[in-house]
Amino acid sequence: MCEPMNQPAAPAAAPEAAPEAASVRPEITFDQFEAVEMTVVKVKACEAVKKSKKLLCFQLDDGSGTDRQILSGIAAWYTPEELVGKTLVAVTNLAPRKMMGRESQGMLLSAEKDGNLTLVMLDDAIPAGAKLC
Repeated sequence: MCEPMNQPAAPAAAPEAAPEAASVRPEITFDQFEAVEMTVVKVKACEAVKKSKKLLCFQLDDGSGTDRQILSGIAAWYTPEELVGKTLVAVTNLAPRKMMGRESQGMLLSAEKDGNLTLVMLDDAIPAGAKLC
């Protein structure tokens, strides 16, 4: 895991108009953040989950030599075909969870603003299994 840099803090800029509530969740400690394992994954296969309007089922290369399956409720924003071959970021140390009778072994990172969702995609040169820090 990357270590925090010990550099002096930059002087605080004058506060501007407060943006919309950036976060309503409580602050976490560095140790809590460090416990989250974020791994670069490559999409090997992706399909819509039958009987679900929201879920896509991903088969991912996470660098471990064993495919990882993650289900994600992003079908309103992406088709399975456009995601195969993409390089994404997944939280890989979440406890497995059953969804629509299938096991999901993590969570894909995405950004949401005004009802629009975008998966976090990385340069394809970054290998599967690389850890974010």
